[in-house]
Amino acid sequence: MSREWEETFSSWAQAPGKTENERIERTVNSIRNALNADDFLSSRSKVYAQGSYRNRVNVRQDSDVDIGILYTGNTFYPDYPEGMSKSDVGNIDGDYTYPEFKDRVETALVEYYGRGAVKRGKKAFDLHENTYRVDADVVPVFEHRRYSQDGSYICGVQLFPDDGGKIINWPERLYDDKHWPNQHYENAVSKNTNTGRRYKGTVRVLKKLRNTMDEKGISAAKPVSGFLIECLVWNTPNNKFVGDYWEDDVRSCITHLWSNTKKFEDCNEWGEVSEFKYLFRGSPDTKRQQAHAFIDSAWDFIGVKS
Repeated sequence: MSREWEETFSSWAQAPGKTENERIERTVNSIRNALNADDFLSSRSKVYAQGSYRNRVNVRQDSDVDIGILYTGNTFYPDYPEGMSKSDVGNIDGDYTYPEFKDRVETALVEYYGRGAVKRGKKAFDLHENTYRVDADVVPVFEHRRYSQDGSYICGVQLFPDDGGKIINWPERLYDDKHWPNQHYENAVSKNTNTGRRYKGTVRVLKKLRNTMDEKGISAAKPVSGFLIECLVWNTPNNKFVGDYWEDDVRSCITHLWSNTKKFEDCNEWGEVSEFKYLFRGSPDTKRQQAHAFIDSAWDFIGVKS
């Protein structure tokens, strides 16, 4: 069969090269230096890489990096089972707030890089790239604890966007203890191994495909995040990664996703890569609809045969 996209997909599947990765590492180290210049933040924060760079699904020429800044003082945000409260596990209220922390991080970044290089967003600070570093999204977070009835808990991170609400995520293990699972990173590594190292390559291909479609003005590509693409490929069965040609894997993945995102009931059990959160549950059903519209447009763009 004709494989007109194979050469392109083979290139897109590759991880960024040494030069780009070195710029990313310099960015991470630079942000650590910015925070360490503030005595309070130096002793009460932890800087860590997250997202596509940490999980090795970032793509060439699109190698911005997500950086988390975890507050390590005595305040955290708990989630108790029904009928439980802080008194049941001996917790007390913390003395430091998320807005105070985010404002302090902003001050430290601006003092180190200058106001022109730092833009405050609702969730993150956009640190603009230069010849030395890549573009970075710097996200201040607090520890989140999900408690069980027996008083045990697992840790994630929590943030509060400036326009309201809260967001809970489950990044890599930030401390080497039983409370911090490493689910996202370990799950991705396991799936990559079980698919003959085709999972992460397919994620990169679909992310580059999304970028290309967006550049060509295909509206369905714009609202779809790289994280959503990673989760969509995560929910594609391992037997869809046939392993001979990238084009075969991508077409097989798109066909599966197109069939299973048409209706909510066909994908309502799908989870994020961490498997700590459902991917599409919640109201309204916007994310699933956006995912299906993107896959439908990608189907047409590369000419998947039904």
